[in-house]
Amino acid sequence: MESESESVVRGSSVAEEGTSSTPRTSFSSTAQPLLLNPTYARSKSVIHDELRNFRVFLQWCALDHSSRAARAASYAAFFALAVAVPAAVSISLRADGSMSPVSASAITFNRVAQIPLSGLAVISFVTLAVFFRRCRGLRQLLFLDGGLRDDTAFVRRGYARELDRAFRLLAALLLPSLCVEAAHKAVFFCATVRVEPPLAPLFLPVAGVPWRAVALVATVASWVYRTGVFLLVCVLFRLTCELQILRFEGIYHMFDVEARAAAADIFAEHRRIRTQLLATSHRYRAFIVCCLITITVSQLGALLVALSSKDGKSFANSGDLLVGSSVQLSGFFMCLFGAARITHRAQRIVSIASQWHMSMVSTHHGKPAPLQGATTSASDMDAPHAFSAAAPAPTHQPELGTVCAYRSRHALVTYLCHNSSGITLFGFTLDRGLLHTIFVFEMTLVLWILSKVVVLS
Repeated sequence: MESESESVVRGSSVAEEGTSSTPRTSFSSTAQPLLLNPTYARSKSVIHDELRNFRVFLQWCALDHSSRAARAASYAAFFALAVAVPAAVSISLRADGSMSPVSASAITFNRVAQIPLSGLAVISFVTLAVFFRRCRGLRQLLFLDGGLRDDTAFVRRGYARELDRAFRLLAALLLPSLCVEAAHKAVFFCATVRVEPPLAPLFLPVAGVPWRAVALVATVASWVYRTGVFLLVCVLFRLTCELQILRFEGIYHMFDVEARAAAADIFAEHRRIRTQLLATSHRYRAFIVCCLITITVSQLGALLVALSSKDGKSFANSGDLLVGSSVQLSGFFMCLFGAARITHRAQRIVSIASQWHMSMVSTHHGKPAPLQGATTSASDMDAPHAFSAAAPAPTHQPELGTVCAYRSRHALVTYLCHNSSGITLFGFTLDRGLLHTIFVFEMTLVLWILSKVVVLS
């Protein structure tokens, strides 16, 4: 007893010396900042820095809602650029046949194109305002706040790549459209129509004010703002889907036989992703449905106006319809394809889990039986009375563990079969089947309008 007590005291003193000396060595050897330490390589601050491009874009577009002053400035900029400027420019346009024979039709096409663009801007701005009020930041909106430590290394490596790719996609959609729109507006205001504000002579002298240049700059700024708000929400939705796809890829790696992942771990990871998918569906379902209705009505209205016009169609008078339709359809299809991709990733996990379950059963059957006369078939595993009570208890523990593992995998496959939906719109799964239904519906409306126009003509 005395030797044991002396050894315990000696061990405790050695442990105290080790703990007391460890901080000195660690302090002397780790003089570098914590963020340069590999253990802190993927902390929240790094992700916050990776979202810097989006935060700068929000600030330049006056969409920052981080404070009351910024929120008030955001609402003021939205009212000025999305409502006041388009309305003021539209009522200031005057047709001039001496400048262009298609001046009247150009004004009509311009007004038709402004309505859906402002409508989508209103929908997108309201969506962003709700996001920032509920989520309180981009990191929580993208499920990056506090979720990085629960992801695998494969998923963490793909975050920066997808974030940079999303911002490049936003720039690739916005910049070419801006160039085409600016060229069209230059031709539209300089060689097609006249600009005469109705109330300007009461407050400002008519001579000396370049109304065309003012209208050109204000219209292009309004277009950039409205289009940028709409495309930003579309890119955020696609980025959310891509990040969830990375998490599904991480689950796929957990199904490898060599990984030896337990069914409980896979269930917990899938439940976490499933919760995030439900939150994403609830956040964006109103936006997707409202955009679908707005774009459908605008495209059909533009088709009716274009078919009813007797003037020739050119870039000067119908360029607004071309650019607006391209931007609207590009952003909306981006949302639909992103939702369809993640939905099929969620549905694919059922087949992967079934293959994994079968592989584990086959691997167990390929090994020699640990006990004589004991079988490892599925029927024996499901029957508890198959194990003899007279046999020694220690020899049955491996077999009982096999039964528990089999039933856990079977329960996991059953759970995945009933929880394989991805993005949903009020209960309807947004997959390729729904995309085909939307396409057939839109094509039916277009053919119906064409048939009416042909009959009327």
